[in-house]
Amino acid sequence: MAMAEQDMKAANQTYEGFLGLLKVGTIATVIVAIVVVLLISS
Repeated sequence: MAMAEQDMKAANQTYEGFLGLLKVGTIATVIVAIVVVLLISS
């Protein structure tokens, strides 16, 4: 039973890290897209 709890803790940490990376990546992608649109429109 203790092994399953450790596995869940590790999985939760991995998932939290993934979500953090996803958020940062999404923000970076939006910023780059805005810059590209502004460059094309000028």
